[in-house]
Amino acid sequence: MKNKITFLFALLLFNGILNAQNGFSISGKLIDKDQKSASGIQITLLLTKDNSVVKIEITDAEGKFEFTNLKENDYKIQTDDIAFKSYQSQTITLSAVNPIVNLPQITLAANELNKLDEVVITKKKPFVENKIDRTVVNVDAFITAAGGDAMDVLEKSPGISVDQNGTITFKGKSGVQVYIDDKPTYLSGAELEAYLKSLPVSTLDKIELMTNPPAKYDAAGGAGIINIVSKRSKAKGFNGNLTSRISQGKRSGNRQGFNFNYLNEKVRVFGNIGYAEQNPINDLFIFRKFKDDSGNTTSLFNQNSFIDTKVQSKNARIGLDYYVSDKTTIGIGLSGILRKNNQNSDVRSEITDANSVLDSSIIAYNRQKQKFKNGGVNFNFRHELDSLGQRLTVDVDYLKYDTSAKQTFNNYIYQPDNTLSSQDELRGDLPSDIDIYSLKTDYTLPFKNGSNFEAGYKVSYTKTDNIADYRDVIDGEEIPNYATSNHFKYDEIINAAYVNFNTNYKRFSFQTGLRVENTESRGNQLGNIEQPASKFKRNYTNLFPTVYVQYKLDSIGDNSLVINYGRRINRPYFQDLNPFVSPLDRFTFYSGNPFLNPSFANNYELSYRYKSILSTTLSYGSSKDDINETIEINDGIYYSRPGNIGKSQFFSLNASLQLELNKWWSTNIYNEVTYTRYKSKLYTEDLESSGTFWSVNVNNSFKFQKGWSAELSGNYHTDIVSAQFVILSRSSINIGVQKKILKDKATIKLSGNDIFYSNLNNGIIRNLQNTEANWRNKLDSRFVVLTFTYSFGKSFAPKKQYDANGAESEKNRVRS
Repeated sequence: MKNKITFLFALLLFNGILNAQNGFSISGKLIDKDQKSASGIQITLLLTKDNSVVKIEITDAEGKFEFTNLKENDYKIQTDDIAFKSYQSQTITLSAVNPIVNLPQITLAANELNKLDEVVITKKKPFVENKIDRTVVNVDAFITAAGGDAMDVLEKSPGISVDQNGTITFKGKSGVQVYIDDKPTYLSGAELEAYLKSLPVSTLDKIELMTNPPAKYDAAGGAGIINIVSKRSKAKGFNGNLTSRISQGKRSGNRQGFNFNYLNEKVRVFGNIGYAEQNPINDLFIFRKFKDDSGNTTSLFNQNSFIDTKVQSKNARIGLDYYVSDKTTIGIGLSGILRKNNQNSDVRSEITDANSVLDSSIIAYNRQKQKFKNGGVNFNFRHELDSLGQRLTVDVDYLKYDTSAKQTFNNYIYQPDNTLSSQDELRGDLPSDIDIYSLKTDYTLPFKNGSNFEAGYKVSYTKTDNIADYRDVIDGEEIPNYATSNHFKYDEIINAAYVNFNTNYKRFSFQTGLRVENTESRGNQLGNIEQPASKFKRNYTNLFPTVYVQYKLDSIGDNSLVINYGRRINRPYFQDLNPFVSPLDRFTFYSGNPFLNPSFANNYELSYRYKSILSTTLSYGSSKDDINETIEINDGIYYSRPGNIGKSQFFSLNASLQLELNKWWSTNIYNEVTYTRYKSKLYTEDLESSGTFWSVNVNNSFKFQKGWSAELSGNYHTDIVSAQFVILSRSSINIGVQKKILKDKATIKLSGNDIFYSNLNNGIIRNLQNTEANWRNKLDSRFVVLTFTYSFGKSFAPKKQYDANGAESEKNRVRS
């Protein structure tokens, strides 16, 4: 491994001292007859010899455009916009003696045929754009986006599903990694959901969906990566917005958010602050039927748990960029989350014989108080080695997670005549600390023929320390419970390096990359006077290739075919390696699994795309040692723990269609049909499960006069087979109406979620020894939301700047 890393650094050094091999470029600026910048204008670059299309760009807010990484040739540019007359330049020659052409300012003439009274011509971004290695969702394409948050946009994105627990799946697969500005969030579950809901849509630019991410991204995440890209205003001055949101279902909640941006000649300061109070409820029903070896029913178990949770969360993120020069930027970013979670669970369980005659009942009062703290700091450096794209970036990160939980379990067992037969109480303290350190550097080298080379290196170190201290309370005295108490430490070092290359040849576009990752991990279960201590150590190195090929079926690129392949890895969440056993009640226990192996997946895709209107994709994936929740029944006790599923496969066909039905109505429809198959040894059973599911997501946007707009959306999926589980069909219909007020500086939005209360979480558990089991979970999914957003501040005198994006660092493997 050391030899590989040494070789990579040598390669980076060699490329760094090469002459830039400057690419060719054409740039310019468009203005209208009033000398104002002409933004959002489509510019087409043509070859003079045959008028074939080379590239298409859109002018920025300053009316500027630039075509880079061109070849030595004769070109001309052409504009296309309904508001202006078409413009075509004279021949522009790029040669070794004239590699960079900065055109004189171009004035566009108004299109007189389109000058109608009371008509305003505007340009609209497409909802979805397809790139060779990702699908891009433009946030501004959502008519009612102004009043929402990042989670709202994710739920409407093609192939994305968010369940009632906030778990995000991508094209039917879990394990997706969520990034913000090319950096992992380090969060999952409730913490990730709370953070995404604190990010106002007004701060977001686009969402990038990658089933097979390029080699520069971590290989983790068998389901791919979702990268949420923030807006970066290029205008000097101070501006921002405030968002206030209240919701009412069976319980009420509220979220407040503030974000800001300040830029002068040398400094940019930006950030956001969020606060939320929520009161989610779970009304959970569990049924189990126990049988003997002959298949005869021996007993029945019915349980109802009403889980009432109060959550208070605060998060803040602030960054500072200092522009040392036009080519060099240094920056620092700070982030933090504080979350308090108080949960009360009232549980009633009844055990009966095969004829439903009551044998005993158990009443449990379970209480948990949890605190979650997260702080992070990032130092970054960006340097452009030339004006054509050669650059070097460095990121250093440190993150600290501190979780503490205090638990109390009270169980009362009653006879059939309702007399108390026994009572027990268990108390627990569960502190947990996670420290993550990361260093990453990336180098980019463009070539004069339009090709591009990237290379990089990353090292990350993670240290976790988990304690479970349980005590039985007997006659008011606390006595250590060594059966459930333990102390577990885990350390992990990952060294990674990658190379990536992309090029174009006529109608072909080609990109390939290779990533190598070496992982060394050590686990130490300290044990106690009853539980023996144990240790483990692992070291493994893996290669992760990626390949993308795109072919344009016509000269303008309206029709294209794309094929790609990627290899991915899923490492266990840090908490999943923790062997502690945590009780939910006396019949249900959760535990980790220190013997989990990483899972490896191979994904293949073939896509056909027509403009930004239609995209269809045929996918196949296979994985080994897939990490899933597994269920074991032992002496009537239900144990839930993560486990490796030997082999799994999926075949999928999806289609995304976006249409402008008329000037006020647009629709986006996503359909997916997926077949899944699992095969594995599982405790006492052999797991062989398979099934086909269909899902559809429809989003309709309506734009009316005088600042009014609306949305009507819905989703549905049939039964989904996932290893031991069958997640039963469910659906949801959502509506929203929005009005711009205060001279378009403010927006007020009223929306209803799951208005028919059909988004219920029901399922069946299979492959249990002599046991049948199912569940029904009724959450507070039907609610009304009122949101108010106000934008403020002024901007002026825009300056040219380098748009710094944070480099990747360690992946998201922390969860609640």
